Amino acid sequence: MKGWLHEPAGEPKAAMALFHGAGSNCEAPLMVAVAEAFCAAGYLVLRGDLPFRQQGSPPRGKSPLDRNGIRRAAEELRRLAPGVRLCLAGHSYGGRQCSMLAAEDALVADALLLLSYPLHPPRKREDLRTEHFPNLRTPVLFVHGTRDPFGSIAEMETALMLIPGVHAMVGVDGQAHGLKPSISPSLPPAVSAMMK
Repeated sequence: MKGWLHEPAGEPKAAMALFHGAGSNCEAPLMVAVAEAFCAAGYLVLRGDLPFRQQGSPPRGKSPLDRNGIRRAAEELRRLAPGVRLCLAGHSYGGRQCSMLAAEDALVADALLLLSYPLHPPRKREDLRTEHFPNLRTPVLFVHGTRDPFGSIAEMETALMLIPGVHAMVGVDGQAHGLKPSISPSLPPAVSAMMK
């Protein structure tokens, strides 16, 4: 896994594997800001590039490979920080892959943080990406902009009713799909509450 390991000042109180969206990489400002905020809150954070990005190819058709990479990152963090709770996190495509992996294997993580979940492609509201939602048992926090073309707040609220596990959504007023890095300081307490 190519990426960066953010190590907290003391013993980690939790761990996080954080992944980017389809058009980005782990160097994106949002990824750096989220990793730094969680590291400052005591998390051991792996901010990584998904396998499709490491191969230099588009993500189309790479979902199983990317989920396998997320699983390997989770296993490595469990080895580096044994006994602490683990959160899988991602922006857009990265978050979707984390949620699909958790739906396949509820033991892979203790919580999910999904930033700008890509509910549907822009202007294609009928093409929902919710097939795995009924299998999600892992606590999940969605962070979603009120101007996100990949799904409105109302559409997200409807979709989240498919999830049987503990879930919540934080709407970010005026934000589009990219979100602003300034949202990151408020996230650690919300995620920690989901992992209890």
